[in-house]
Amino acid sequence: MSMHLFDHQDLNIVAQVPFIREVAEITYYMWQNGWDERNAGNVSCLLDEEEVARHIDIHEIVRTLPLSFPVPELAGKYLIVTGSGKYFRHMIAEPEANLGVIRINEAGSGVDILWGLANEAEPTSELAAHLMTHVARRQVDPEHRVIIHTHATNIIAMSIVHELDESKLTRTLWQMCTECIVIFPDGVGVLPWIVPGTNEIGRLTAEKMKDTRIVIWPHHGIFGTGSSIDDAFGLIETVEKAAGIYMQIAHLPIKQLITDHQLHALAQRYGVVPVSGILQL
Repeated sequence: MSMHLFDHQDLNIVAQVPFIREVAEITYYMWQNGWDERNAGNVSCLLDEEEVARHIDIHEIVRTLPLSFPVPELAGKYLIVTGSGKYFRHMIAEPEANLGVIRINEAGSGVDILWGLANEAEPTSELAAHLMTHVARRQVDPEHRVIIHTHATNIIAMSIVHELDESKLTRTLWQMCTECIVIFPDGVGVLPWIVPGTNEIGRLTAEKMKDTRIVIWPHHGIFGTGSSIDDAFGLIETVEKAAGIYMQIAHLPIKQLITDHQLHALAQRYGVVPVSGILQL
């Protein structure tokens, strides 16, 4: 059974529903960037009930899936998520097959699929990381809504050649572009390599997300969060740009970098507080 959109069966779903269009467009753009090959990457976005109800019959459940981990903190919450094993290049052309609107049940023990994820598709295999991170970020940022995981090329490359020390990696990224310390003054979190799609990687990512909005999975990609699709994507885009510059210059003689005193001046000028212990003033 496929959920209908109120009175709009003849219209293009991507064009008519803002939150579906927004996710479909950003995932397609990430595929065009070369970040999300094959079925790589996943996105989830918290939605307001009123926003969902304007377009989808929230009283009709297509099917229900159990969760292997409880998230009572998200009970009753609505999300749009990418599907497991889905290709970002198909998101705009076939949104109902590749995206889903879900609701966490009142016990926080399962999800009700309200729209999409056609042909028995399931939410992203990284659902644990997404839901646990939503819980963690909402505790420190009431404006939090979006999580984007992507296989950003230069971040993966940098995780191979740079020390996987959070302070050192953050400082290197800040030194690459003037805007970096302003965009992510909270720095980046870094995990050890972990098998993806597990509750373990979800728990550890969420723990890091209590202090930062960016977590790097070595040899794998990046998790970025924000208050909107633009906010989360812009954060990832900035980190990836800095990583790209680093990969272009790391093997060359370095003549100058942004100094710690200059980074401190930037932070003061733009009213941000850099994570402590990184700048050596």
